[in-house]
Amino acid sequence: METQIKTKTQKKKLNLSKKVLNKDTLSLVIFLSAFVGIWQLVYVLEVFPKLSLPSPFAVGQTIIELISDFTLIEGTALTLWRLFLGFMISITLGMSIGLTMIKFPQFGKTMSSFAVGLQSFPSIAWIPFAILLIGFNDFGILFVVIMSCIFSVMLSTYTGIRNVPPIYLRAAKNMGAKGFSLFRHVLIPAATPSLIMGMRQAWSFAWHALIGAEMLITTLVGLGYILSVGREFSNMSQIIATMIVIFTIGLIFDRVVFIKIEEKVRDRWGLNQQQQQNTE
Repeated sequence: METQIKTKTQKKKLNLSKKVLNKDTLSLVIFLSAFVGIWQLVYVLEVFPKLSLPSPFAVGQTIIELISDFTLIEGTALTLWRLFLGFMISITLGMSIGLTMIKFPQFGKTMSSFAVGLQSFPSIAWIPFAILLIGFNDFGILFVVIMSCIFSVMLSTYTGIRNVPPIYLRAAKNMGAKGFSLFRHVLIPAATPSLIMGMRQAWSFAWHALIGAEMLITTLVGLGYILSVGREFSNMSQIIATMIVIFTIGLIFDRVVFIKIEEKVRDRWGLNQQQQQNTE
C-alpha cells in the first residue's frame, strides 16, 4: 500500500514537471520566434542602416562561417574553461568564507559590510588592476572573474544560513541533531534557495567580467576577443553572432543546472506538491 502511494506521488511529480517544462519550452519558442520576426521586420523596413543591423539570415550565415573555420569553437571552449574554473573557485572560496562568517559573528558583521562595498565595484574596474598586478594572461582573467562573483556567493551563504527560521533549529535539536549533523541536514537545506540565488547572480557577474576582460586583454582568444575583432572591423554580424552564442550558453546552463537544482529543493520542501494541490 505504501509503495503504491509513493509510486502515485512520484508519477504526479513527474507529470507536473513535464507540464511545467513543456509550458516553459513553448513560451520560450514563442518569444524567440516573435523576437526574430520583429528583428526581420525592422531590417526590411530599414529602421536602422543595414550595415548597422544585419538580417537574422546574415547573422546565421556568420555563425556557420565562424563554426566552419573553428574560430567560434575554439573561442567558446577557451571562454567556458575560464568561466567554469573561475566560477568554481569563487563558489568554493565564497562558501568557505561565508561559513567562517557564521562561525565567528563579529568577523561576519565586519566582512559583510566589506563584501557589500567590494561587490559594488563594476566588473570592468578590476581589469586594469589585474593587468598591472598579474599581466596579460589567463591568471589575470581568472582574477577578474573571481573578484567579480565571489562576494555574491559569500553574502548569499552568510545571509541564507543566518535567516534560517529558529523553529527549524529548535525542532532539530529537540530530536537530537547537533554539530555537523545539524549543519548538514538543517542549515544547508534550509539555506539552499538563498545559495542558488547567489550562484545565479555570481554566474551572471562571471559572464560580465569574463567577456569584458577578454575584450580588453586581446592577446588571448575567447568569445570576448571575437567580439573585439568584430568591433574593430565594424562587423555587426560577427558581434551579434557572438552575443547569440553567449545568450544560448547562459540559457542552457540555467535550465540544465540551476532549474534542476531548484526543482530538487522544491521537492525536498514539498513546494511542488503544494503547487500541484493548488492546480487541482
